Amino acid sequence: MELKGKGVHPGIRVAVALSVFYLFMKFAISPPLPFSLIFMYMALAIAGSAIYLALFSDIKEAVVDPLFSFLGGGMEGGLAKGGRYVVLVAVPMFVWFGSYQKMGASTEAPLGQRVIHPAPPGEFAGLYNPYRTEGEAGKAEFLKSVEEGKEVYFKNCVFCHGDLLDGKGIFSHGLNPAPADFQDPGTIAMLQESFLFWRISTGGIGLPQESTPWDSAMPRWETMLSEAERWKVILFLYEYTGRAPRTWE
Repeated sequence: MELKGKGVHPGIRVAVALSVFYLFMKFAISPPLPFSLIFMYMALAIAGSAIYLALFSDIKEAVVDPLFSFLGGGMEGGLAKGGRYVVLVAVPMFVWFGSYQKMGASTEAPLGQRVIHPAPPGEFAGLYNPYRTEGEAGKAEFLKSVEEGKEVYFKNCVFCHGDLLDGKGIFSHGLNPAPADFQDPGTIAMLQESFLFWRISTGGIGLPQESTPWDSAMPRWETMLSEAERWKVILFLYEYTGRAPRTWE
């Protein structure tokens, strides 16, 4: 049986059709199809294409016969012989590597639902910073507390949170997750001082279960800093970044 007419080489037509079919399944279908389903449909499409190419004698002569001649050794010459070895080795290796990448066991830790700002325990909720004095009368005392908080920060916190409070301290690159960036408007500007006091006091070990696996590497500062030092360093964080703590009002 012969297929009459001339035009684009049948092998090119089949290759284009298979490419379009793959791109359609990969990118045009929502939600995305799983790899196993795409692989199954592509295997069926390739098998159908092979049957199509073998049906007609003119296509068989143009595509199938040269292919089998190439793989079977019918073509003479060093180039053809070397090409056979490349095809017979490279194609199985390519299929194996792709399958291994898709089906191999993952070494990544299982993901959980991230809670960026978990609720603090009841004993910390609603605490007020006793060193945040108001009015002209308390301004001098407030600035003194800020300076004392600055000294606490640069003695203890700068190594992770950085000179500019941007989370880029000298140890930050070795921590995952990275230290908090206090310059980011999504951090302390969104929080009450009582929340910061809780997080500084209890550190990463004080985070609730729902924050796993994003537990902070921050130490439990309540074992190393006094209550006054923890409140004053919070004053410094807000004063340096030019942000105000979130309040009930």
